[in-house]
Amino acid sequence: MKRSRPPSRTRPPARTGSRPRSRSRSRSLNVRALVALAVMAASVAIALTMPVRLGLDLRGGTQIVLETKSTDTTKADREATDRTVEVLRGRIDALGVAEPTIVRSGENRVVVELPGVQDPKQAADVLGRTAQLTVHSVLGPAENPADAAEGKTEAAEDGERVLPDESGQSLRLKDATLTGQDVKGADARFDQQGGAGWHVTVDFKDSGSDRWAQVTGEAACNPAGDPKRRVAIVLDNKIISSPQVDPSVACGAGITGGSTQITGSFDDAEARELALLVKGGALPVPVETIEQRTIGATLGDEAINAGAWAAVIGTALTALFIIVVYRLMGALATVALLCYGLISYAALAAVGATLTLPGLAGFVLAIGMAVDANVLVFERAREEQAARTRPSTRSALTAGFRSAFSAIADSNITTLIAAALLFFLASGPVKGFGVTLGIGVLASMVSALVITRVLAEFAASRPAVFRRPRITGISSTGPVRDALLRRNPFLMRRPRRWLAASLVVLVVAGSGILVRGLNFGIEFTGGRLIEYSTATQVDPERARDALADAGFPRAVVQSSGDGDLTVRTEELTDAEAATVTKAVAELGGETEKVRDELIGPSLGEELRRDALIALGLALAAQLAYLAARFRLLFGTAAVGALAHDVVILVGVFAWLGKPIDGVFLAALLTVIGYSVNDSVVLFDRVRELLGKERKTPFDRLTNDAILQTLPRTVNTGMGAVLILASLAILADDSLTDFALALLIGVVVGTYSSVFTASPLAVELHGRDAGTRPARRGGGKGRGTARPGKPDRQTPASRTERQEVP
Repeated sequence: MKRSRPPSRTRPPARTGSRPRSRSRSRSLNVRALVALAVMAASVAIALTMPVRLGLDLRGGTQIVLETKSTDTTKADREATDRTVEVLRGRIDALGVAEPTIVRSGENRVVVELPGVQDPKQAADVLGRTAQLTVHSVLGPAENPADAAEGKTEAAEDGERVLPDESGQSLRLKDATLTGQDVKGADARFDQQGGAGWHVTVDFKDSGSDRWAQVTGEAACNPAGDPKRRVAIVLDNKIISSPQVDPSVACGAGITGGSTQITGSFDDAEARELALLVKGGALPVPVETIEQRTIGATLGDEAINAGAWAAVIGTALTALFIIVVYRLMGALATVALLCYGLISYAALAAVGATLTLPGLAGFVLAIGMAVDANVLVFERAREEQAARTRPSTRSALTAGFRSAFSAIADSNITTLIAAALLFFLASGPVKGFGVTLGIGVLASMVSALVITRVLAEFAASRPAVFRRPRITGISSTGPVRDALLRRNPFLMRRPRRWLAASLVVLVVAGSGILVRGLNFGIEFTGGRLIEYSTATQVDPERARDALADAGFPRAVVQSSGDGDLTVRTEELTDAEAATVTKAVAELGGETEKVRDELIGPSLGEELRRDALIALGLALAAQLAYLAARFRLLFGTAAVGALAHDVVILVGVFAWLGKPIDGVFLAALLTVIGYSVNDSVVLFDRVRELLGKERKTPFDRLTNDAILQTLPRTVNTGMGAVLILASLAILADDSLTDFALALLIGVVVGTYSSVFTASPLAVELHGRDAGTRPARRGGGKGRGTARPGKPDRQTPASRTERQEVP
């Protein structure tokens, strides 16, 4: 009798590769943990050793933008502007300003930042003077002194000119014998022994030394006291000194040795300034001040404190929200947010970026983007758990990170596009916002995809968490998804109704542009804006009347901040600005100028043009990227929704009478990059469903994608609203409108991604297919079984369970 063989004890196929997979996951976790530790260690080292440089709007000071102008002999090209920068650097160094910055911007502009300088008049005078130093022989008194008195100082064909000397006597001068190019150096000195007081010693180069000896030798041939024995030293078409040649100098011999002294009634400041101008050399081309900003140190300190409080409270509220929603995973995401802050700070310091006031807002705003990435991952992990395809929380998290990566990457790239446009097309503090926003986006991806993942996977693998899956926050689908799954509304049954509703909102908001018009800021119109802090509060109406009596009837006067007063006028000279300050001081008592901005009309026109270019490029770039990443249909629908958001935001600001300025442009471009995130996540899900369910009608697929991604949209929207509300309430007044614009953009963007972009995509798809979108009854559709939708067959309330090891 044949003995039966005992059954073989082979393991099930599913467990054959479990150990290799477990070892592979452990290795991946270890690698990510090492990367996270390296990033954090480097960030701590940089943060402790390299401080972030604060912009003038945060530490106080003056920014002056100069534009070089061409002359008949010299073109104001890149080379001439570079030479101008070098000359200006020498003048600034001699002014004694701590940590000045001077850089060329574009082809013919120079940006000068002077920290701590509150009165820019002297600095602007020193920087703007061309310092054309020339030396002339004196031909004698002018026959018609009225020519010099009336300012007729133009040189004749033979080079002669008439200029008044220090005492007002008009002199006829021969053509220049020496110029500033012949000067080697100049120093201010005090003659204690001779009693001559302060004077300036000028040293000439070799060729200049010979010509100096020639001109003084010719003058020495005239008798003492004769005007012809004088030598006129002219600076910027003004005689600054016309000394007699000393009687000891022989006729024809002149003063040799290559050095001379400029004497006069100088005090120490005048002598030092004259030496600075002479030593600094002549500017190769004239310069014109086209922009000037002055921020008081007190205003900068208040802005830093307000921004810091907004960041702390906004982060705390956001952290509390995600902890309530996602429990343990939310707490770990909060730790990752703190790491994000450190990484962003270290990155700003490492690249040498300047942190401006809008940049500080960008730093806070990127917190919301870091939350967005975490929410995407956690919601996908919830879906994996609800579908009962993952045996553990850790495997659900792994699938969530893998599935959410494409949506995270696409949404952040669209924001980076907006940040790049701000950096290349904006100016001043708004450019700093673009830098900070870009760094914040990259740092948020590191914190979400590396640090959060390391912390979440490590926590999920702990036995205590494994036995209690409910504390993770991803073992259930959440109340929003539960409600949607119970009702299963067919939102895309009639897409044209949603488009009609969007059109109504668009027309109502956009009509404000036609009815109220746009209140352009001085960046776009040119002019001068001065903000005063007065001892007693001044009524704007009284100030407006006082300025009208002072000769400024078109001045716009508004209250700002805590009793401050803002005066906006057309372009003013420094003397006219002093008159405005005096008129305000007569009403408000002791008056302090806390902000002073001057924008030339040519720059205002250029900024308006650049704003339109930036807006057009933003929409075109988003269309190009989305069309390449998805398909043209999705890109067109998303950009159509973006245009809808832009018009509504601009229209609301027109109705409210808010200024359209550089900060608003930054907010507008940020809204374009930020609000498209919802559309990107939605269309990413549509693309995924298209690959699984090719036979399902497109309107049904789009509807399913909306219902599946809406929890993420709600949760990230709440995070952004908490951050922006903190900015709007607590931050500096100049950021209130910025935060308001972003708040409007978040709300409108959330609406438009669902009820504008989605219906538009459905309509466009129906036209491409040559048919109208399917019309169905039974919007609830509870009894319909569709493949690939296990989460509809399993109620969300039943998905909580103990996991099986």
